[in-house]
Amino acid sequence: MASTIIPARAVIPFLVGMMLLTGVCNTLLTKYQDNQCVRDCDGPKPKHFEQPVIQTLQMFVGEMGCWLVVGLLKLRERYFSRGGASYQPVNTSDNDGTAPDDASIRSTTALNGTKSTSVLKGWKVTLLALPAICDICGTTLMNTGLLFVVASIYQMTRGALVLFVGVFSVVFLHRKLHLFQWLSLVGVVTGVAVVGLAGAIQPDKKHATGPESIEAAGIDASALRVLIGVLMIAGAQIFTASQFVLEEWILERSPIEPIRVVGWEGLFGFTVTLLGMVVLHLAVGRTPEGRYGPFDMVEGWRQFWNYRPVFISSILIMISIGGFNFFGLSVTRSVSATSRSTIDTCRTLFIWIVSLGLGWETFKWLQVVGFVLLVYFTFLFNGIVQPPFEFLKVKEVEELLPEEPIEHN
Repeated sequence: MASTIIPARAVIPFLVGMMLLTGVCNTLLTKYQDNQCVRDCDGPKPKHFEQPVIQTLQMFVGEMGCWLVVGLLKLRERYFSRGGASYQPVNTSDNDGTAPDDASIRSTTALNGTKSTSVLKGWKVTLLALPAICDICGTTLMNTGLLFVVASIYQMTRGALVLFVGVFSVVFLHRKLHLFQWLSLVGVVTGVAVVGLAGAIQPDKKHATGPESIEAAGIDASALRVLIGVLMIAGAQIFTASQFVLEEWILERSPIEPIRVVGWEGLFGFTVTLLGMVVLHLAVGRTPEGRYGPFDMVEGWRQFWNYRPVFISSILIMISIGGFNFFGLSVTRSVSATSRSTIDTCRTLFIWIVSLGLGWETFKWLQVVGFVLLVYFTFLFNGIVQPPFEFLKVKEVEELLPEEPIEHN
């Protein structure tokens, strides 16, 4: 968004900082929302806000906010095009503007380098509904899993995404994985397992939540919550990886602005989620068993509008998601994919630190071990660090996806 008068590198620290801030706020605000009491707050079993479908819907509202950015860009082009034909900004880049740092989020070149063909012509833009549906499934599962675990475990467990993106890229996009990358995937799974084990061994009972039916289990209910939550979040990465691969396939064949991809997915995702909410309410939510549950649409909207902390946090979540998409796309266009991975790792660390500071969770050494494993093997997979043994080293590491996948939450 910066003018071409200013070198792109000058705004990179700002873009990185805002990406971190909005990404951290997104997870923490969602967990804050989960912790809000909405029924029987003075009773022995207070009811907290447990509406993962509504949280998915508000995510898509935030994504649709990308259309505001598209509109502002159009207005900016019109404003500067009037009477400004004689003005030519001075090129102040270090290498004649050819560096990838100067690429714009408004790029209309397909990732395979073509401009003439597009799989999204006309009505075919509805193909973006496919990754949007994957986003619905993945995000709803992750939001449900977040009800069972603390924010840091949630964010760390999402590291399992590397495994599924790696496998799906090999199967569907015909990418090649080296031996050290396959070993890295095993290490990532081990790290996720250690993180989940840490939460199960030392659950934060004070902030535990989840369906009351778990209380009937004959084992430690808090540990069971954590295990269920970790499995949900890790399983959700299958849908997220599918979304990334679909987006990659589309972007390779379409000269569409990535920010428009997010906007279209937000529109399709909002429509499908809203229709799904109505169907689930009629089928489950209005039954005696589904009353006051996550599929009770009437109760969900009552909680949304009547409880100020829920409403305000929802607005902030929408803003943070829209900001994270915009700044994330800007960073993707300005720095390398490996740098984006490093930034997202810092996001996980900040979420962990803030959660500890707020008293939402307690410090666990085993969780530190799991986090270190996740970071090391993710960096190893992406080629940020070299393999420890000479026979594992290769001259050049091919990126699984030519550009970092579009992150949505």
